[in-house]
Amino acid sequence: MPLTDTTTIVIVAVLVLVAALLVWFSLSMAAAEGAVSRVTRASLNNMILEVQTDSETSQFLRMKKIDRIHKVQRLIADRYATAGSCAFFRIMCNVLDGVLVTCIAALFGAPLWAELLAGVVFAIIVAVVSVLVRPRSAGAMKPVERMLGHASLVSFAVAVTPFARIGGQRDAKKRGRDESDLSDDEELDKIQHEQGRAAIDRLVEANDFDPEVSEMLRNVLTLSDTLTREIMVPRTDMITLEKDETLSDMLKLCSRSGFSRVPVIGADVDDLVGVAYLKDAVRATAFNPAALQRDVASIVRQPMLVPESKPVDDLFHAMQQTRQHVAIVVDEYGGIAGLVTIEDTIEQIVGELEDEHDRTQHTDPERIGDKKWKMPARTPISTLEELFEIDIDEDDVDTVYGLLTKVLGRVPIVGATAVTRGLRLTAVDSAGRRKKVSMIVVEPANDDTAALDTQHHDDDESASNSEPERSEDNE
Repeated sequence: MPLTDTTTIVIVAVLVLVAALLVWFSLSMAAAEGAVSRVTRASLNNMILEVQTDSETSQFLRMKKIDRIHKVQRLIADRYATAGSCAFFRIMCNVLDGVLVTCIAALFGAPLWAELLAGVVFAIIVAVVSVLVRPRSAGAMKPVERMLGHASLVSFAVAVTPFARIGGQRDAKKRGRDESDLSDDEELDKIQHEQGRAAIDRLVEANDFDPEVSEMLRNVLTLSDTLTREIMVPRTDMITLEKDETLSDMLKLCSRSGFSRVPVIGADVDDLVGVAYLKDAVRATAFNPAALQRDVASIVRQPMLVPESKPVDDLFHAMQQTRQHVAIVVDEYGGIAGLVTIEDTIEQIVGELEDEHDRTQHTDPERIGDKKWKMPARTPISTLEELFEIDIDEDDVDTVYGLLTKVLGRVPIVGATAVTRGLRLTAVDSAGRRKKVSMIVVEPANDDTAALDTQHHDDDESASNSEPERSEDNE
């Protein structure tokens, strides 16, 4: 039956109204899609408490607000499914807008190409409006307000799209996490970390940041994924003092090793007594020489104990709050796993901390006497063999430092000496914040003094077990 002019006008008016509503609904779904990933459970719980304690609002309005908040809580219980439902309706609204405009053009008797062109042009206009309005950004800036304002619409979208829940469950499996087991806002933290990494990557590609700054930003975001065990000095590389050692022994050890804080132990490393500070030893002995013979246990401080599974960002904040620069790391069985300093956590952000002395690690061996050489600790054994025209058959070490460590049976400190293959190796200098041996003097050793040198080393080094690869600067 042919349509009259009045009927055509009414139908066109209805279709135009429906198209406008679909545009508004599409923008609302886009805003909700951007907001659902940023609403926290804690913020909603706090809002419920505020509404319940608001004496200026009537009971009826309070119940309406609380009911709306409960709707939002149910929606964010499965963020991925809710976001999927919003995306589905947003896309469907844009498609239906083009279809409706095509129908309107057909009612006016336009040719087929004109109908298709009208639908395409209107779809482009809606896309341009979406870009200008940026509903997702608006939802991300005020997530709670947007979700509360569109709670009924989003609830309807979720109710009629049960298939979106399947996609959300699949996403959760891909992430290896069960959303029902997540603690409050854990999932949101993960989403924000992923968004932060993506934003930094975009900034780096756009050359908006210096590469070093960008790398530090990336490191900050990965702190929560790095565990203390990954940055600690293992127990085998720790210098320790026995509790019956004297303050004089501690001063000598700190002077030679360059460390200002040393763990104090009893029968073994797991029998931790505390941590001795160099400044406490200096304060006790500076004006009282007789105190040099006091036991080091008299000045120990209570150690800060941290589990090896603690994330580095939490460790850093804990050390800041307690004003501790060194912490003892314990394993799951309560034993001592290692030691960590606040500088170790900072290095995870800014990179390796070195000073002007570290350049000695890259210098060439220097001849300082007749068949006497001073060489960096990293000098290859092959260079040592060439200089002294000998064959050192050591397959498990590659550097002069590694050779000295193997002969000693412990990590060397300044002054440590040992004899092997007719050569005397002596650690003479340390460099950098880690106070690791940097220079070693190598010279021929007489056979009649080799045993004496080894015995002297054992007596001189009895106060320490080994040297850590990392420790903090002297105060």
